[in-house]
This record gives sequence, C-alpha cells and structure tokens, in this order.
Amino acid sequence: MSAAPLKVWHDRDGRLLRLRLARPKANIVDAPMIAAIDAALSDHLDDPRLMGVLIDHEGPHFSFGASVEEHLPGQYEAMLRGFHAMVLRIVAAPVPVLVAVRGQCLGGGMEVAIAGNLIFAAPDARFGQPEIVLGVFAPPASVILPERMERCAAEAMLFSGQPVTGTEAHRLGLVHSVSDDPERAALDWFDSGIAGHSPSSLRLAVRAARGPYVERIRTRLAEAEALYLNELMQTRDAVEGLTAFLEKRPAQWEATR
Repeated sequence: MSAAPLKVWHDRDGRLLRLRLARPKANIVDAPMIAAIDAALSDHLDDPRLMGVLIDHEGPHFSFGASVEEHLPGQYEAMLRGFHAMVLRIVAAPVPVLVAVRGQCLGGGMEVAIAGNLIFAAPDARFGQPEIVLGVFAPPASVILPERMERCAAEAMLFSGQPVTGTEAHRLGLVHSVSDDPERAALDWFDSGIAGHSPSSLRLAVRAARGPYVERIRTRLAEAEALYLNELMQTRDAVEGLTAFLEKRPAQWEATR
C-alpha cells in the first residue's frame, strides 16, 4: 500500500490537474481517500491557469467502492457527510472534470466518476452501484444517475445493483467514449478540445452549462442524505446487510426470516 492514497500533480504546463487513485488493486474510497481528493480539489481549483482535472487510477481497477466498515453505526454519519461534500466539490468544479476508467468502477468509486463531466472508459470496464444488495442505497448515484442517463436505465442500475460494461454505459449515455487506453483518450480530448481556449471563458462556459444542474444535485443530495441517515439506517435490514457482507454470509432480511 502506498503512503498516500492519492497522487497529485500538474500536467500540460499547469493547465491540467492530475488526481490518481493510488491504492491498487481495490482503490477503496475510504476516509483517507475522500479527504485526499477533497483537499487536492480545494487547493487547486481556484488556480486561474487551470483548465481541467483528470481523475484516473493505478492498477487494473478504478475502485471497488467505499469502505463497508465505515458504513456501520457509529461511523456512517461522518463518513457520509464527508463523502457528499467531496462529491459536491467535483460536481461544482469550475473546470471540466475528466475521468478515465478501467476495470471495476463500483459503489462509491462510481459515484466519484459520475460526479465529473466526461467519463472515458475501457470497453470491458464495469460500472455498478451494488449498494442495494447490501441493504442500503447510494445517495449521490440516486440523484446524479437520473440526470446523466435515461431514467429507466438509471433506476435499473440503482434498484438491481447489476453492473454494465463500458460499452453499454456508452450506449446509455453515461460514458463519453470507449477506448482501450482511456487515459490517453482523455488527454487527447483535453489537448484537442479545450487546451487552446481562454481559461476565463471556459470557466464561464462551465458555469453557464452546469449552474442549474449543480443546484439540483446539491438540493437532492441533501434530501437523499437525510433519508439515509434518518430512515434507512434506523432499519434492521440496513445494518444486517452490511454486517452479513463483512461476515461473508447471506443476509437474513426482516421479511424473510
């Protein structure tokens, strides 16, 4: 395991901020990873030279998801609020946020990816929100996915927990493009698509395009967070599902005992 969960550097003469999840192979989005992503964005997004962010990953997988242990009673309140603040920082970024994905992109890892603007994925990447299988739901995905793709397809992912491939995610409109080298595809898009633009005009264009969307996500995420904290986590099944996963046994749901 590397000393830091995230590698941070500048590329393209300081115009592109690079964030690389650096705890392969799982790249779990736990409290240290959440804090590192949030701090990097907080430190650099106001740089007037900056024209984009690229989030990618070490190892064969983008992320297996969030830490299940941090979803248990006594931990989930702080975890959820910190995670949602970080997701909102990505959603409200003043420059385009590009995401390059190979392998598994699940749960909280997928929520990091869909918070950005454009996803570049390998054809066989796997996007999924499996939280419902554990007896919980994914607040950021619940509000972001129906904004990014057809509602029926978004709800199918959220309610079933079944993943889709990068190719299928592209067909559904979730992924911008598929490529065997998604990092290179993202860099090429930056170079040919926006690198030559005025940095100040680009920021205004992002604000014009995403302003109402950002406010909808902010409002709906607060509602989903309250539902999670005040209702979901007061149920027996939510704790049972998480505990059963950690204990590697089938969950015994309340209605089926």
